[in-house]
Amino acid sequence: MFIDTAKIFVKSGRGGDGAIAFRREKYVALGGPDGGDGGKGGNVILVADSQSTTLLDFTYKRKYAAPLGENGSGSKSYGKDGKDLYIKVPLGTIVRDFETNKIMADLSHPDDKFIVAKGGRGGKGNAKFATPTRQAPRFAEPGMPGEERFILLELKLLADVGLVGFPNVGKSTLLSMVSKAKPKIANYHFTTLKPNLGVVDMKGLSGFVIADIPGIIEGAAKGVGLGLEFLRHIERTRLLIHVVDVSGIEGRDPIEDFMKINEELKKYSVKLWDRPQIIAANKCDMLYDEEVFNNFKKKLNEMGYDNVFKISAATREGVDELMKECGRILSSIPVKDLEISEEERYIEEEKKFTYTIRKDDDEAYVVEGTFVDRLLNAVNVNDTDSLRYFHKVLKNKGVFDELKKMGIQDGDIVRVNDFEFEYLL
Repeated sequence: MFIDTAKIFVKSGRGGDGAIAFRREKYVALGGPDGGDGGKGGNVILVADSQSTTLLDFTYKRKYAAPLGENGSGSKSYGKDGKDLYIKVPLGTIVRDFETNKIMADLSHPDDKFIVAKGGRGGKGNAKFATPTRQAPRFAEPGMPGEERFILLELKLLADVGLVGFPNVGKSTLLSMVSKAKPKIANYHFTTLKPNLGVVDMKGLSGFVIADIPGIIEGAAKGVGLGLEFLRHIERTRLLIHVVDVSGIEGRDPIEDFMKINEELKKYSVKLWDRPQIIAANKCDMLYDEEVFNNFKKKLNEMGYDNVFKISAATREGVDELMKECGRILSSIPVKDLEISEEERYIEEEKKFTYTIRKDDDEAYVVEGTFVDRLLNAVNVNDTDSLRYFHKVLKNKGVFDELKKMGIQDGDIVRVNDFEFEYLL
């Protein structure tokens, strides 16, 4: 079974809360604050693994969560950081943000890593809030929440050479002859239902990976047959071997077949259509007239295709020469990473704690939002020092300036979640 896309949910660890603690020491107010900071939450990290070949594992497990950071404690003891969660994915995996479908990362090289969800920062303990005028703060900072999102994993095979052509032209047979791959071979259309990879290792040649792509038919670029599911796998190849049944044993015109496949490649991607091609005129052992191949080659030469090889995958005639030509061309084509345009690239938005102010039916000014939630979690409104800190943060954040613009008057009520206070000029 070959799985080439998977949707999973990832969640990084929340940061640990800072501690509210005091040490017992003579002549130090309330013993002095010594609450430690909370630990950082664990990241969720994707790692490219050369041993993985499919995304099959992600059909069984779809949710991944990293550990939380530990809370701080007394004696200025910091909480332990949550361990990072590493998720192995095959080489050639594209990571997309599910909501926007934008590309977040391209994991093409062994051990490539990408932090797909960053762990939350640990909160500060009350020791960090001590000042000459606030010597015994009874508040600490809560840990920051972790990130969570759905992501789409998309596998694009990292083969150097891709075999393309109509179904039943002999691609699987050719692959089995030049590598140790054992694809299923039978004399009917669409034998290959998943891409098969093999390594070509011939004396005098640098080894390269060759992939048998399932048969592309007319209309593949629009989703007909198996086309769209597997056209993406040819995108990463540096060279294409276009296998054509030159024998005409099935009553097909090899030139017409050749042009139709190229048209589908062009419709799917101009870059793919423009990739270097070697034409393998297969099943030459079944030719009744040598002129058939000569005419085929002549027509292709007139179309600008010079690399035409007469082969028989079944008898191995011409196969070694074909592989040597592949090695020669590959040696001059550098391996390129996936090109990601600005429109396709995912840009991480800067996380900001925000607030909004509105008037409710009681004419009270209601301040709400993520900023408010975090602030209230950090303070003790029943403690004088803590309350002063609360007002200072509201002032620094611009909340009071915003209230003045909205026309707040002396004595008006301000409601911050469940906490209310009178506004005093």
